Amino acid sequence: MDVLINVFVALHIIGIASLLGGFLTQMKAMGAGTARFSPAMLHGALTMLITGVALVGLNQADDHTVNNLKVGIKLAILVVILGLVYVKRDEEKVDKALFGAVGGLTMANIFIATLWV
Repeated sequence: MDVLINVFVALHIIGIASLLGGFLTQMKAMGAGTARFSPAMLHGALTMLITGVALVGLNQADDHTVNNLKVGIKLAILVVILGLVYVKRDEEKVDKALFGAVGGLTMANIFIATLWV
């Protein structure tokens, strides 16, 4: 079971890398006001959602303790990110504040995952 959990952790990290990488590659465009949400950002957020739900289920099935408050907050942040990216995915330009909010929420999710014990 540990190998399966580690595979899903790796896939979860790939999802966050795709979401954050998509944001970071658009930083210069954000400064110019021409940033847009890339398909990689949407797919990264979806990957995070699917693998995150799987990780909670696998950890509970393996009798590991799961911090439900932490998971709930991370899920709420991810749903907001996913909603924003999904709704604005076809727009040629996304407002700087909205694009920055997605990047900030993504980083907040990373810090919650790594610093909240």
